[in-house]
Amino acid sequence: PVEAHPEAVRFGGTVTVAEDEDERTFSIVGEDEADPNQGKVSWVSPLASALLDARVGDLVTWKRPAGDRELEIMAIDYSAIG
Repeated sequence: PVEAHPEAVRFGGTVTVAEDEDERTFSIVGEDEADPNQGKVSWVSPLASALLDARVGDLVTWKRPAGDRELEIMAIDYSAIG
């Protein structure tokens, strides 16, 4: 079973991030469930790697081939775990 830690981003959680004035929401899922168009990112992706263990208010760097992005963690939700 997934042990949810609402204070930090973990597998199975949904996280809202802000970049400049834009907010986006991502769910951290297994590789077979990943669908970036639906906001579902694999736990082994560069984005998930940047988000894992972060807490609300943290700034993380998403390292991408197209250039790094700095994201602020706005909210973490585990209500979908059941």
